[in-house]
Parts: sequence; structure tokens; C-alpha cells
Amino acid sequence: MGPVDAKGSRGAAWSTRREFLAAGTAPLIIGGLARAAEPAPPPTQFDRKIKIGLIGAGGRGRWIANLFRQHGGFEFHAVADYFQDVAVAAGKALGVEDARCFGGLQGYKKLIASGVEAVIIIDVPWFYPEQAKAAVVAGCHVYTAKPVATDVPGVLAIGDAGKLATQKKLCFLADYQMPTAPANIEVATRIWGGALGPLAHATSTGFAGQWADPPRGATIENLLRGGAWLSDTALSGDSIVSYDIHAIDAAVWVLRQRPVAASGASRQARPNPQGDYRDVASVVFEMPDGVIWTHRCQSLTNNEDSVLLCQFHGQSANAQINYWGKAFVRGGDKHYSGSVASLYDTGAQHNVATFYQSIAEGRFGNPTVQRAVDGTLAAILGREAAARHTRLTMDELLKENKRLEVNLEGLKA
Repeated sequence: MGPVDAKGSRGAAWSTRREFLAAGTAPLIIGGLARAAEPAPPPTQFDRKIKIGLIGAGGRGRWIANLFRQHGGFEFHAVADYFQDVAVAAGKALGVEDARCFGGLQGYKKLIASGVEAVIIIDVPWFYPEQAKAAVVAGCHVYTAKPVATDVPGVLAIGDAGKLATQKKLCFLADYQMPTAPANIEVATRIWGGALGPLAHATSTGFAGQWADPPRGATIENLLRGGAWLSDTALSGDSIVSYDIHAIDAAVWVLRQRPVAASGASRQARPNPQGDYRDVASVVFEMPDGVIWTHRCQSLTNNEDSVLLCQFHGQSANAQINYWGKAFVRGGDKHYSGSVASLYDTGAQHNVATFYQSIAEGRFGNPTVQRAVDGTLAAILGREAAARHTRLTMDELLKENKRLEVNLEGLKA
């Protein structure tokens, strides 16, 4: 994958959108984690349109906004972005009056107060927990990109916001996509049915191109535009959290548990790094049932194919799920072969339709939230173990409850 562009195809990068993976429509809850059901087609007629606001109007925001428009069940009412000109430009494209296009760090509060029923949160992940909580407290449904947070306090705050949303009969959907693909669902279902025999170990991979990595300015303002935030660990979560989360989330979905410990190592291998993100990492996760899960991470421009996949190795067969490419079960008596077209568009389209249907049909169980919490905690555990070159348990991580600080001095309120 190349240096950061908008598409999820090989050779492309991900600054305009790298949020993809959610639980399926009408999910089943297994061990506290959401199991995706077969995707349902989006509705073609709507009793009414849901008044929605867009928080984050850069390339990723405009892209997801177009999918909401294509769905047909939403009406854009307000836009917020740190950069006022970006908010106004997006507003014009979405038919929103300039008076409801808000700039600055606090623009999202004005958007929430403008009369929206629902919000899309897709700006910089460090801000998501604060924005999501404010939206739920105000009575808005929430559709949030990934990762849902970049540190443990933020992840726990997202979990609390999801619970509050359910109490208030609001929908809260975390936009992950690998479990929406029918071929991945089929493979997962066969694994849960014993297709691999006793599971021995799992592997996952997140390979991408190098992120934008600009020099630091007098403030962090230049990191808030054009995906430059990906170079900053506090803002993005680091590569393993901001991109690899898709494979990590999918592994948590299939394994139906989050890790209890991780060991690893990471480094900066790119030349002349400006930001503090680590572009190479290797992590071994230990699962509660003894299964060993190994994860590989790379964000370099070295002609490697872009990869987001998970492989599961049993005593009698093996299996693979994918973001694009082959999905299969090989060996044993439950063979299966399928393929996954890039979920970049189709996964998000599925989730937009699920979001609308959940609101319209009063389905407020919000199962994607708990899996987003578990998957993001797993990714943060891997990041921290690899950064420290040590073994770290999930209990130790949670007890530390370490907050990643961001200096907001000099920014427009």
C-alpha cells in the first residue's frame, strides 16, 4: 500500500478512510462479543429521514458522508471540523447552510446543539471518547469510526458511552467491517462449529504503506489536516491501533475472547522519522484458553502487498478470513472456499444500513461497542508490550490506566 490515499485497494493508502469493520445486522451475543449475522440488504424506502451531523469533514469524513447520502435515509443538518473552511466546503457539498458549519475544537458541541438526531464521528481518534460521550448525553445516536480511542481511559469511556446509549434507547455503532463479509462469516461459523478441531494458534497481519510523517510545527495544528495525525501515537494510537485494529478486531471476533497478556518488540525503521509512531512491530498474544496468537505490523514503503487478514490453525485444519482476497477452511471435513471483495465500500455501506435500521426498528443493544472495546484494548496491549520490549498482562494495562496526553495549546477553541 502506498503512502496514504483514499482507497483500500493495493497500492493505495488510508488517510481518507481506514475505519472498516463492524458486527453484522441482528448480531448474536456470544461470551460478551458480537457475532455477525448474514448481512441484510439496505432498505429502499424510508418512513422518514434521520437528521445527522458530520464531525470531521476531511477526506475520510467526505467519503463516509457520501455513503450516508447514497443510502438515502439520512439528511445532513450540520458539519463540524477543526478547520472552518473545511467544514464550510463539506457543508456546501452536503447541502448544509453555512450557519450550521462549525470550526474549532469546540465545533462539535455546536453541531450537537444544532438539532441533529445522530452524529458521525470521524475526525481524529484521540477526540472520539469526548465527542461520543457528549453526543450520547445530549440524546444523539452515534456512528463512530475506528479506532474508538487511543488509550485505556478513552476505551473505557467509549464502553461507558455505549452502555449509556443503550439505557437511553440510542444506537451506538462502531464501524468495523471484516465480520460483515459473507465469506468471513461462513469461515467463522465453521470454526465455531469445530471445523479446525482444537485450536492450536492464530496469526494476523497488518501491512500498509508509510503514513504521512510531516515535521512538527509550533502547535499540533498541522497534524490535524490531511491524515498527518497518523504520525502521532497519542492522536492515532500508533500503527497497530490505527490500522491493524481491523485484523486484531477480527481475531477477537473469531476467538471470542480478548488476550490476557502480550509480549513483543517494535521500532522505527523508516528513514528520518518526524512523528513517534512505530512502523514495525511483532506481538505474541496469550489467550485465556492457552491459544497463542501472533501479530505482525508494518507501515513502510517497500513494495509489500497491503494485508489485513487473520489465520487460524487447528490440530486438523486451518482457516483464513480477509479484508480482501481469499477466505477458506482447509482440511478436516468442513472445507470451504470463498473470496472477499475489498470491504472498503461494501463494509461501510452495510454498517450505514445497519445504523439506520437499528434506529428505525428500535434495536439499541449496541453489540459493536463491547467488541470495539475488547479489540482496541488488545491492540493497545500489543502496542505497549512491543514499545516496552516486554511481557505485559491485560490486568497490568488496565491497572495502569495510562492516558496519552495531547498538547492543545495554541489551537482555536
